[in-house]
Amino acid sequence: MEPRLHRRLIDTVLFDFGGVLAEEGFRDGLAAIGRRSALAEEEVVRMGHELVLATGYVTGHARESLWWNALRTKAGIRGEDESLRREILERFIIRPRMLELNDRLRSGGIAVGILSDQTNWLDEIDERFGLYGRFDYIFNSFHMGKTKNDPAHFDDVLSLLNREAPQVLFVDDNAGHVGRARSRGWNALLFRDEAGVMAALTAFCAAARAGAGMPSCSGTRRA
Repeated sequence: MEPRLHRRLIDTVLFDFGGVLAEEGFRDGLAAIGRRSALAEEEVVRMGHELVLATGYVTGHARESLWWNALRTKAGIRGEDESLRREILERFIIRPRMLELNDRLRSGGIAVGILSDQTNWLDEIDERFGLYGRFDYIFNSFHMGKTKNDPAHFDDVLSLLNREAPQVLFVDDNAGHVGRARSRGWNALLFRDEAGVMAALTAFCAAARAGAGMPSCSGTRRA
């Protein structure tokens, strides 16, 4: 059972990208690379996650090419960088209903943002789809030098937001990240499917409408 949200305190909602706002392109792309390389998909997925941290690529401390070379050496994948990266990028399929929900929150005065362990790929996706303009905040590990595996990362984000932990709601499909956010005092929801999270946030909006001085999740955004 999900813990109760501090609805009367929340004024900011942060979403993970892959697996929440979009399909999980990183995992699905790595699985596809495993198939085309005649390797065990789950092993390639596991190695991809391990090496994106170990090489420093996800925190902006290494070039993308270093990560691909490490995957070739340690996992045995085959293919040129450009072909391989397409397998991942084309699988980050934006979920329109999640963006609509984000827009509804924002129009009602809730600050919204992305908090993602992404790389330069998120910037490329923004260039293609104009994603960032729909959010107030973008927290990308590639530019921040930390990932959600580090509990202190959540403290850093709070400092940048100038918020207290109970004011923030975080939505992620990774139970570990959700647990670390909660350990720092955040409200957090584990994304299992669109319907569940949309129901939870719709209920949040309804409670907001009923509360005195609360944003309505509809209408004009507060200044």
